[in-house]
Amino acid sequence: MARNLIWFAVIVTAALLQATWPDRLKFQQVLPDLCLILVVYFAIADGEERAMFTGVVGGIYQDVASNTVLGHHVLCLVCVGYAVGRIATRLVTEHPAVKAGLVFVAGLTHGALFQSVLYIQNPDNGFIYPLATLTAPAAFYTALLTPFVFFMVNWILRRPLLMPKGA
Repeated sequence: MARNLIWFAVIVTAALLQATWPDRLKFQQVLPDLCLILVVYFAIADGEERAMFTGVVGGIYQDVASNTVLGHHVLCLVCVGYAVGRIATRLVTEHPAVKAGLVFVAGLTHGALFQSVLYIQNPDNGFIYPLATLTAPAAFYTALLTPFVFFMVNWILRRPLLMPKGA
């Protein structure tokens, strides 16, 4: 029970940081996706179920905070959480470069899914330009923060090493 409360508090804290301090987190007008990093973290550490639940909690908060239709971020984060959870069982995820690479690919996938949903709703906004100018830099910036966030979550959850479930 206490572990689930800590998990929930970590997700809500990351979502609050992302929503309330965007100017302090921005670099060159690019904002990292802290909830996405947590989705990948829990996909590696606990499997796809925990990652998908993380995507639901973080996605709901992102949808409400960003004033989008409820469900856009949830759908994208849950799909990414499932995919990364399935892929992580087949990778050696001990090296920080593998973790950062997973976050980068997850960021690109999340952005492509999110831009696809927005494009379907309003084709006038375009698809390629936002993907190139928003999604790719945000995925790269998010991947750069991966080791720091993973270290902090390991420290908060008191996990000595981030090992994949079943290892």
